Amino acid sequence: MAKQGRHEAYEQIMRRYYGFVRLKASSYFLLGGDSDDLLQEGLVGLYKAVRDYRSDRESSFRSFAELCITRQIITAVKTATRNKHTPLNQSISFSHTATADGESEPGLDELLAGPSAHDPVNQVISSEELHSLVACLSTVLSELEATVLSQYLDGRSYDEMAGRIGCDTKTVDNALQRVKRKVGAHLDSRAVAA
Repeated sequence: MAKQGRHEAYEQIMRRYYGFVRLKASSYFLLGGDSDDLLQEGLVGLYKAVRDYRSDRESSFRSFAELCITRQIITAVKTATRNKHTPLNQSISFSHTATADGESEPGLDELLAGPSAHDPVNQVISSEELHSLVACLSTVLSELEATVLSQYLDGRSYDEMAGRIGCDTKTVDNALQRVKRKVGAHLDSRAVAA
């Protein structure tokens, strides 16, 4: 009767097998989920058992329902542990880069070279600009600023730099801000698009 769409019959089957579904679900673990998720999967398996059961076969509904419930739960567990969507769920955005102080910095999409990166003219100009910038920095940066910049380019955190230099993180931050201003002034004087 439940297979024919009688809601009361389906409700009665749900009440009768709910404890069994709960017991079956409690013996499995779903990565990234909880016991209610597995219970729902088991109830989906019970629904499929009602939908697909054929009385002309030699198995009872109880054994067929147990098989459908178990398979549905196992499929959910295997799907959760498959790591199929790991790259989508754990990737980092190129366009939004958060900093420790809450200020926004240019994203990787803005810093990565575009399609004209392999153009020989652009490579020569970039090389000349780099040499000009290095020459300028070697003359305008103080010893502290040069040290902080070097460690910053090595990927050290503010705390690491402060510990190595023997100052506080605010001094490191101020030195980096001065470096940025001096680089910006140099680029503006050369009319280079930053």
